[in-house]
Amino acid sequence: PRLGAGAAPPPGWAPCRAARPHSRPVPVAVGSVLSSYGWYLLLAVVAVYFLVQKVSRSLAARPSARPGAAEAAEEPDVVVRRQEALAAARLRMQEELNAQAERYKEKQRQLEEERRRQKIAMWESMQEGKSYKGNLKLNQQEVESGASASAVPKSKPNKKPLRGGGYNPLSGEGGGTCSWRPGRRGPSAGG
Repeated sequence: PRLGAGAAPPPGWAPCRAARPHSRPVPVAVGSVLSSYGWYLLLAVVAVYFLVQKVSRSLAARPSARPGAAEAAEEPDVVVRRQEALAAARLRMQEELNAQAERYKEKQRQLEEERRRQKIAMWESMQEGKSYKGNLKLNQQEVESGASASAVPKSKPNKKPLRGGGYNPLSGEGGGTCSWRPGRRGPSAGG
C-alpha cells in the first residue's frame, strides 16, 4: 500500500542503504587480484630482481669503484714490462712464422724446378722419337727414391691370412664347425 503525504511510516521500515549518497564502494578482495594477475606480478618481480642485479654488477665493474684500480695506476712500470714482454713474444712468433714461410717457398721452388726438368726431359725424348712415358717413370722413381732415402722405410711383418684359402661363406665349406642351415618351413610353434 502506498502511504499518503503526511502519513507516518510503519514501524521497522527503513530506507534502502544503496540509495544513500555517501555509501563506500566495497573493496576488491586481494585473492581475486592474485588469482587473476598472479603470474604477471611474479614475472614483474623476477624481472625487477634481475635488473637490480645487473645494475649492481655494472656499478661494481667501474674502474673508479674498484680498489685495485688505484694500485694499477700507481705501478706503470709493471704495465710497461708486461707490454714489452707481450711485444717480444709476438715478435718471436712472427719470426718463426716468416722462417716457416721461407722454407715452404723454397720447397715449392724445388718442386717446380724438378717438374720443369721432367718436362724438358720428356720433350727431348719425344724429339728423339723415344717413349716419354718410360723416361717419366724413371724420373719419378728417382725422385721417390731420393725422398724415401730421407724417410725411414717401414717394414711390414709377415701376417697370416685370417681364413684359409678354401673358405667360402656362401657354400658353408671350409668354415670350421660353424655353418648356417635354413630353418624349418611351416607354421610356428607359438600359441
